[in-house]
Amino acid sequence: MTTTQHLNILLVEDDEVDVMNVQRALKKNNATATLYRAANGIEALTMLRTNNQIPQNNNNKLLILLDLNMPKMGGLEFLKELRADPTLCNLSVVVLTTSRQDRDLATAYQYNVAGYIIKPITFSSFVETIDILNRYWSMSEMPSPA
Repeated sequence: MTTTQHLNILLVEDDEVDVMNVQRALKKNNATATLYRAANGIEALTMLRTNNQIPQNNNNKLLILLDLNMPKMGGLEFLKELRADPTLCNLSVVVLTTSRQDRDLATAYQYNVAGYIIKPITFSSFVETIDILNRYWSMSEMPSPA
């Protein structure tokens, strides 16, 4: 018997407009995912390392949507820290960024991201992208937290 898992999304994003776009896209798609937000990599690591900040158990799976260009701790620094942490290293991360630089793409995949998506320019494309991500990750099997 399989247990239905709820999708939690940690959006690591400093741009308020992009945060609102993700919120609006989830709402427009009637997504049941719960959205958490960190404004930079330091905030995200603190949230992930603090018990009960984001539910992670057998009934809750977590996807991190990560921007790369942020103050204090950018996305690539965050990925380096995340992958070095034995309790967080297996979390699923999808980069959602404006960076089209080959070195950012290559570095992100060296840190085992599950995907690298360039932020769509139009809101309708953004809604479609978030819908596809939400549906895919809602159906994906993910390991239970340790």
